[in-house]
Amino acid sequence: MRTIESPAAAAGAGASASAAAAAKRPQAAGGTAFKVLGAISASHLLNDMIQSLMLAAYPIFKGNLQLSFVQLGFVTLAYQLTASLFQPVVGRYTDSRPQPYSLPVAMVFSLVGLLCLSQARTFAALLVAAMLVGTGSSIFHPESSRVARLASGGRHGLAQSIFQVGGNTGSAIGPLLAALIIVPHGQSSIAWFALAAVLATLLLTGVGRWYAGHLVRQRGRQAAAPASDLSRGRVAVTVGLLLVLIFSKYFYLASINNYYTFYLIEKFHLDVPAAQLQLFIFLAAVAAGTLLGGPLGDRIGRKAVIWLSILGVAPFTLALPHVGLGWTTVLSVVIGFVLSSAFSAILVYAQELIPGRIGMVSGLFFGFAFGMSGIGAAALGWLADREGVETVYRICAYLPLLGIVAAWLPSHRPARTSS
Repeated sequence: MRTIESPAAAAGAGASASAAAAAKRPQAAGGTAFKVLGAISASHLLNDMIQSLMLAAYPIFKGNLQLSFVQLGFVTLAYQLTASLFQPVVGRYTDSRPQPYSLPVAMVFSLVGLLCLSQARTFAALLVAAMLVGTGSSIFHPESSRVARLASGGRHGLAQSIFQVGGNTGSAIGPLLAALIIVPHGQSSIAWFALAAVLATLLLTGVGRWYAGHLVRQRGRQAAAPASDLSRGRVAVTVGLLLVLIFSKYFYLASINNYYTFYLIEKFHLDVPAAQLQLFIFLAAVAAGTLLGGPLGDRIGRKAVIWLSILGVAPFTLALPHVGLGWTTVLSVVIGFVLSSAFSAILVYAQELIPGRIGMVSGLFFGFAFGMSGIGAAALGWLADREGVETVYRICAYLPLLGIVAAWLPSHRPARTSS
């Protein structure tokens, strides 16, 4: 295992220097702070890689602990609900009391959860480990999303896409690393990835230093947040429509993230590493699509991106359960790329809809997305146990049709702001 330790240690030293540099060289006012966006995106990569390792290791947990699909679904539910329930609370609190150094603290929770995952020998221990990782995510996402907006220089969609692509890249890397390291070396090898959590802690300490400096520079000269051009009732209805779209997207993604490897093993008789490679291909497409959604929303409008991303993917999801392995790979790439472009556009749209509540809005939407993923994992696990995993994909194929509700989103264009 020395081959893992040496490059990670070197990367840790480089990350520390990079994070310190980002803290010491703040960008000019009004400019996009790409060094900070790079650091927060890299941290998001490491954070989401940790959580995707847990999902990718499900075949290992299932065999070692003799778990059913329902129990695996409840592991995901424990993680996602812990993450989702706390996020709006954390976001609302930090809207009025920013906590720059909460970011490295969040990663400590994930670090402990990761070590517990490597040693879990019972279903209960696995649930506790998942909840620790979820707590780390609940602290990380609202504040890191705020940092991305602060560093955007007014290019909010681009900044959120850079931030989000880190997370999606981490989610894509997780299954590949699980196939290369965890499958051949066993559950205890998960502990090696604690080095990733240490690296993220170093990066986030540097980001926290920049964030604290930004708060000092902005103190006493904060402009009032612009008012929304919509009535309160219209805002509430619009938020509800956005949450329907989040439900559609993340319930479908729950079917892929949790059960795609089992689907490929059952239908096409792939072995575990080959199935995890297919999951990596899908998640790599998700990462690529995420990078497109934000800047495209800045250019053509968020509503158009949301509409095309969710409803536009429906023909491909409907075809997926009825094709062979080759076309399954092709369709999974198209689905991942198109569907993933929605979240950055939805999040920035919501932040502009309720100005001045960046943390609360980010926490609400990240939290709801996580919650839908968790509920979806549990519900679809029950369905897989009862009717078979192929049935999951035949039913979930219809979820993107809910994208039709995007037709009722108002096409407003708020004034550009730098935060």
